[in-house]
Amino acid sequence: MTNPEANPKTHVCADGGRPGPQAEREDGAPVEIITARAVPLGGPRAMHVRRTLPQRQRSLIGAWCFIDHYGPDRMSANGGMDVAPHPHTGLQTLSWLFEGAIAHLDSGGNGARILPGQMHLMTAGSGICHSETSTPDTDLLHGVQLWIALPEEARHRPERRLESFVPEPVEFDGGSALVFLGSLLGSESPVGTHTPLVGAEIGLGPGRTLDLPVDPGFEHGLLVDTGEAVTLEGVHVPEDTVGYTGVGSRTLRVANGSGGPARLVFLGGAPFTEQVLMWWNFLGRSMEEIQRYREEWQEHGERFGRVEGYVGHGGPGRNRDGMSRLPAPELPPVRIRPRENPPPHARSRT
Repeated sequence: MTNPEANPKTHVCADGGRPGPQAEREDGAPVEIITARAVPLGGPRAMHVRRTLPQRQRSLIGAWCFIDHYGPDRMSANGGMDVAPHPHTGLQTLSWLFEGAIAHLDSGGNGARILPGQMHLMTAGSGICHSETSTPDTDLLHGVQLWIALPEEARHRPERRLESFVPEPVEFDGGSALVFLGSLLGSESPVGTHTPLVGAEIGLGPGRTLDLPVDPGFEHGLLVDTGEAVTLEGVHVPEDTVGYTGVGSRTLRVANGSGGPARLVFLGGAPFTEQVLMWWNFLGRSMEEIQRYREEWQEHGERFGRVEGYVGHGGPGRNRDGMSRLPAPELPPVRIRPRENPPPHARSRT
């Protein structure tokens, strides 16, 4: 998935932005609410996503640097996902679906049909390009795409890799979880990470509470997909928002006061201490790097390779708008600088 916002520099401004509210229950950790903004993926009948990371108030949760949440969208209404080949550097993309199917192709020669309950992790390293298209048999599309920032020692590697994993459900009293990255609730993903991370889909029954054991060295985010009365540490987390907690917790209490089941995406990781600069689909460390990446993409440079066999909603080699690849937007007229993520909250009581 691409980051198509018209003004990408807003993600790297060092100042400004209004922090989300904080609250805490008597014996709980502080919770920061991160609200989503609607972002179109492009075209006259654009599919919209709800983006909670990056924001001015917080750019990262661990190494998680991008959270797009979409659907359920009926393909007949908006035309579906039709993202022509576009580049990435310095990151990994993780696709996780609840409904529908997406065809993935990348310049590493990797292809996949992404289905619900299957985790697909693409590593860009020094450069990759890929396409993502909802399949013709998809009626409803619903899921998330997540980006992970690569640390300095990994971001320059010439990797164009796609890994897949289908987690087995782990049952607990009141619900179940699918752990697609890291370890949680006694379940562990075999997919390695470059920094300590955890990622899982959690289903919680109506009226049920989960005291979730977590790594105290991690900060965490809870995205609510469905569930009108979900709380984290006693703080209401509305649908389509993320409840953020900092380091120091050994247990986090998640409760579903809704009349139906809640579906949640739980993310966490060790605080990522490197400053990063995200502009469009590039993750770098300086304005000069971003300028170079943009020039190489526009000039069809070898850094990114080529996607072979892309068939978009406009036919072979074309999306619905007739594009065979996405052009990079113009760089802003002012210098953009790496952003220092706010320090994680620290829980004083565990």
